[in-house]
Amino acid sequence: MMLNQPASHNAAARTIPHLPGEIGIWVFIIGDLLMFTLFFTMVTYYRGEEVALFSAGQATLNQEYGVVNTILLLTSSWFVVAAIHAAKNLDGKVAANYFLLTFLCGAGFVAIKLLEYGEKIRANLVLTTNDFYMYYYVLTGLHFVHVAIGMVVLAFLWRRCRAGIRHEEDVRLLEGGASYWHMVDVLWIILFPLVYLLK
Repeated sequence: MMLNQPASHNAAARTIPHLPGEIGIWVFIIGDLLMFTLFFTMVTYYRGEEVALFSAGQATLNQEYGVVNTILLLTSSWFVVAAIHAAKNLDGKVAANYFLLTFLCGAGFVAIKLLEYGEKIRANLVLTTNDFYMYYYVLTGLHFVHVAIGMVVLAFLWRRCRAGIRHEEDVRLLEGGASYWHMVDVLWIILFPLVYLLK
């Protein structure tokens, strides 16, 4: 159980914003966001240079897949928030269930993305087809890798919750993993309209 802190300590803590997880995870997240920001800027620039090519490429994408994947990731973010809330109440079983639901959302995202990749490859729309598909595969591929890593993290968090949550350090560990998953979701929320919808 978490120890009760003196009233003066609690009053001081309330004035300092709480950063979920450890500092190290935020260094990684900020670095990752900067890398993707560079890629997003490049795509926006080159799209302006080759509007017709990018518009034609977009027309070959299945927006329904993108919408379903967006819903899956937004739902998964809600499950992560619920998991952390349960963890703060030291309810490891409920937190584990929410992390499992998050993992299943991630698995759904992966399945749909693999289906989409398969359709494109069978149609001979590959990385070397043109600039649009080069950026499509690089951006969605990098994001796909992040989702896969996130699912490994979620499986680890699920196992930790099943073992029980006893200390504040346990919660901070869970918060770090949850923050990574939220980053994955935020990246998709930007990537989806940029690649699939931007006219």
